[in-house]
Amino acid sequence: MIRFDHVTVTYDGEPEPVLRDVDLRVEEGELCLVVGRTGVGKSTLLGTVNGLVPHFTGGTLAGRVVVDGRDTAHHPPRELADVVGVVGQDPLAGFVTDTVEEELAYVMEQLAVPPQVMRKRVEETLDLLGLADLRHRALRELSGGQQQRVAIGSVLTAHPRVLILDEPTSALDPTAAEDVLAAVTRLVHDLGVTVLLAEHRLERVVQYADRIVHLTGDGTVEDGPARQIFRTASVAPPVVDLGRLAGWDPLPMSVRDARRMAAPLRRRLESAPAPRPPSGPKTGDPLLTARGVLVRYGPTVAVAGVDTVLHGGEVVALMGRNGSGKSSLLWALQGSGPRQGGTVKVSGTLPARNGEGHHDPGKLAPGAARTLVGLVPQTPTDLLYLDSVGAELAQADRESATTAEEATRGKPADPGRPSARALLDRIAPGIGDAVHPRDLSEGQKLSLVLAIQLAATPRVVLLDEPTRGLDYQAKTALIAIVRSLAAEGRAVVVSTHDVEFVASCADRVVVMAEGEVVADGPTADIVVSSPAFAPQTAKILSPLAYLTPHQVAAALAALPASAGEER
Repeated sequence: MIRFDHVTVTYDGEPEPVLRDVDLRVEEGELCLVVGRTGVGKSTLLGTVNGLVPHFTGGTLAGRVVVDGRDTAHHPPRELADVVGVVGQDPLAGFVTDTVEEELAYVMEQLAVPPQVMRKRVEETLDLLGLADLRHRALRELSGGQQQRVAIGSVLTAHPRVLILDEPTSALDPTAAEDVLAAVTRLVHDLGVTVLLAEHRLERVVQYADRIVHLTGDGTVEDGPARQIFRTASVAPPVVDLGRLAGWDPLPMSVRDARRMAAPLRRRLESAPAPRPPSGPKTGDPLLTARGVLVRYGPTVAVAGVDTVLHGGEVVALMGRNGSGKSSLLWALQGSGPRQGGTVKVSGTLPARNGEGHHDPGKLAPGAARTLVGLVPQTPTDLLYLDSVGAELAQADRESATTAEEATRGKPADPGRPSARALLDRIAPGIGDAVHPRDLSEGQKLSLVLAIQLAATPRVVLLDEPTRGLDYQAKTALIAIVRSLAAEGRAVVVSTHDVEFVASCADRVVVMAEGEVVADGPTADIVVSSPAFAPQTAKILSPLAYLTPHQVAAALAALPASAGEER
């Protein structure tokens, strides 16, 4: 169905090709999972399949990519639309209509599908992806996860023979992600659709993959069965990390497989010390106090009178299904979003005319509010407006130095303050100053905006889905940064569906549903008791309270040699 013959892709101005001499065959009805670190070329590989690379992106493509008998060098994307359906990393950028139902029908209109067939396919897709209640909603009013489901549905209505999915579950809660992947799997098994899927949250998708396509980082590609590739791959899900740690052979690809092999490991861990929380207990002073926060969009109540207190040195994970009000709450706390009721007070020092005390960020100028509460939004490009990465970083450093000097009444900026460039290199190394921000992958864009916001060193940091587009190594770097912020006495809130990130980083979890807080407590207490939010390690080793392979490794290292032997 898809054939790569010695494909090399080189972008203008880049010294090395992104893809180098790729030979690959993807058969009909096969689900191939594309894996690799952030920025290694996964989106480029996917883009070659429908001709976006190089017809739209530019650059030079050597070799041949043939899809269902059509050479993409001679068939631009419009001539492949009936065969290849593509869902990109940013669903909002691909929408062309106003409502959910119209968007689902649009592609079929372009392909001249008969009206009666269009109606049937729209209804099937609404049910398949759980969108029936949203059919008349405006696309701009949907949450990021809801938008992603609509984007997938708009492609499925055309019944393509090849489906290209770039980070399809990155904005979905665990339950919604399972529903989408189950739908994709049915298309593969029942209809013979060929799927090429790139995803960083491998724990969600690896068990469904027929084959792994691993981009090694030097432009070359290796492919094969999951158990073979993940023996040495640069990225791997927690279930594989745990399997490597325990020496399991064959490597498990699912929680079910791992539980069947885990009994000896559980016996070894029973005599080990109890696992420690990610960052330890927090006793810092309250930095942000919110009472009765109310956010309403027309008749829809997004946040229904939420109370919360954020303490210095605390990392809080904000979780809940798509549309539960998480992003609306973050914007209300930061001050830029609407807030129809309630109060938000942040302690801190502002320029001389404001002084030290408790301030409502919603009543401050944007520059002053940013020194109290920094927010990285779901769509990071909203905060990027200059023509190069270097210019964005330099501007962030200038603004941060100015506000710091004002806040300290004219004293020079702290020389130990990390620069935006240093922060970016810690999160996602290898991004050059000359690159245009719009040319970055979604994960790289998010990393850039995170570095820009952290350069201001706000006392409260709000991160809305910060792990979208980040590989496991990048998330490890992000965890280190979040913990360092907490160690400095700052409060960090992470709104996320990434349960593995929460297990590794958060001290406390707040769960929202329909605009209300329905659970609030220590991470282990909340996630282990939840089938939806429990990380893979917790599911495999239950009833033991281990959340990550790192905790397991630390426990095994603490055991005496005799106790470490399997019985």
